[in-house]
Amino acid sequence: MHLDHPVTMPQRHTHSAEPAPGGPGEGDFARADGSRRALRVGLGGPVGSGKTATVAALCRTLRDRWSIAVVTNDIYTREDAAYLLREAVLPPERITAVETGACPHTAIRDDISANLEAVEHLEETCRSLDLVLVESGGDNLTATFSKGLVDAQIFIIDVASGDDIPRKGGPGITTADLLVINKTDLAPHVGADLTAMAADAGRQRGGLPVIFTSLTSDDGVREVAEWVTALLTRWRTRTSV
Repeated sequence: MHLDHPVTMPQRHTHSAEPAPGGPGEGDFARADGSRRALRVGLGGPVGSGKTATVAALCRTLRDRWSIAVVTNDIYTREDAAYLLREAVLPPERITAVETGACPHTAIRDDISANLEAVEHLEETCRSLDLVLVESGGDNLTATFSKGLVDAQIFIIDVASGDDIPRKGGPGITTADLLVINKTDLAPHVGADLTAMAADAGRQRGGLPVIFTSLTSDDGVREVAEWVTALLTRWRTRTSV
């Protein structure tokens, strides 16, 4: 169920980069055969915020240490999965496209069946996966993932959309396990105040971590990768079988 076999929806600067308290691991750890399942991390955010670029950068950074697969979501196309394939961030069989046919949040929160099927298929066909990244289609500030689909969620916004975005709040910004504010390299060109964005994000999130990124630099995703690695380390410790 990789790119050749898309899944469709059925009808009907850095501040506290530690994992969130509690973090992942509240759900079932094991697959039906008793083996440890992969950690599932969802990435959501508005259109153009850099979700797919972040997924690609994470794959490049983590793939030599961890066994990774990706599920992408688009409404009517497989564009994001095709990009990841062109960039060769993972072998083709580890990249699956879900065509939601509906608002992106529907497939990650309201009816997760297509995404869950895609994740479980990857677990069956790519044995001993450590991490599955589930990328939502571009959505608004209310987008969140069902806990039945992912163990932790990253919400990505970008500087170019305005430095008032963090203080506007919304569940994506206030409740995600990690908030990423991307494209900091554009701040001087769009008049964005990164200090104000950091302060607003801190107030909205009540101590939950915020990381600023610029994927134009070679190590731009490093702190996000470190955050994910910390989650993976905890996951493996808690799910040792």
